Amino acid sequence: MRSSRGRIALFFLLALLPAGLSAQSLSQPKTAKQQTSDSFRWIDFHAPQDQNIVTWVARALQVDNWTVIREIGVVYDAALVVTTERSNPQAPPGQGTFTVWSVSLTNHEVTRLISGVNLRWYDRLRFADGTPQEWPVLYDNCQDCQPNTYFTAFYYDLRSHAWGARWLRGGQGVVVWNTDRPGGVQWTQLYAVLPAGQGHVALYTWNHFDHGKNSVPDDFIVRYDLDPFSDVERSAQLTSKQTEGLRLQICSGQDAVQGLERGQDSELCQKMLKEHGTRRPVTTPPANNRGRMGGR
Repeated sequence: MRSSRGRIALFFLLALLPAGLSAQSLSQPKTAKQQTSDSFRWIDFHAPQDQNIVTWVARALQVDNWTVIREIGVVYDAALVVTTERSNPQAPPGQGTFTVWSVSLTNHEVTRLISGVNLRWYDRLRFADGTPQEWPVLYDNCQDCQPNTYFTAFYYDLRSHAWGARWLRGGQGVVVWNTDRPGGVQWTQLYAVLPAGQGHVALYTWNHFDHGKNSVPDDFIVRYDLDPFSDVERSAQLTSKQTEGLRLQICSGQDAVQGLERGQDSELCQKMLKEHGTRRPVTTPPANNRGRMGGR
C-alpha cells in the first residue's frame, strides 16, 4: 500500500518540477561573466540621458498589449523590462497582470520571460561560485484566489546577449507553494533559499506526504542551483542520507535569505525543532508588498 501511495505522491510532485537542464550554457570565461552584475543599472524614467532607452523599449514592445512600463534594467545591450496590463482602466495599481521581457537594445528583438501577478523582487544572489549575481523573484498565478507561488531568477546571457529566467517549465518557474492539493494525503510544503557553498546559495523545496498512521510518509527534497562549470541551471532530488542535517536547516530557517522561505511554522517543523531543542522560528506567509524593487 505504501508503495502505491508513494508512486502517486511522486507522480504528483514530478509534474511540478522544471525540466532538467533547460538553460543555455554560458561559454565566456568567469572573469567576463563576473562583470555583468557590476554593469547592471535600473533606468531613471525622468533622467534625460535615459530617454532614448525608454523610447526604444516602448517601440519594441508595441507588438504586445500592456498598460504601463513599470521598470527597465539594463546590462550592456539588453534590457530587462517589467510591464503591467490592466484589463479594467479604473482598477487600482497592483491589480493588473505583469510580464517580464528581454528587449534587445540593438535590433528590437523581444522575448517574453514570465507573466503573473504580485511580483516580489529580492536582493541579488549567486547560484554558483564565481558567477554573476542574479535577480531572484517570487510571484503568483492569480489575484483573487488561493494562488500558486513560483520562484525564478533573471540573468544576463553573454552568448545570446539577452536576459533569461531560471528553472522554467511550461513558462513558469519553480512551484514553491501549491494550492492544487492531492486528495487522501496530508501534504506539508516548505522552501528556503540557503547557503550552499562559498558565496552562493541554492533553493531547496521539501514536500512531505503523510498517508496516515499505518503508512510511512514520503519526503521529496529537491535542490535548485547552477552547474559550476557551465552555469546551466540544474535540479536534483536528494537522498535521505544527503538530507540528514538539511531538514533541520530548512525548518529552522535561520540561515535562509529573508523573505525567500515559507512553511517553517508547519506542524512538521515545529515537532522537529522541539525534538532537537532548536528555537522555533516566527514566520508568516509573504505579504503582497514584500521584497524590494531594484534595490530601492
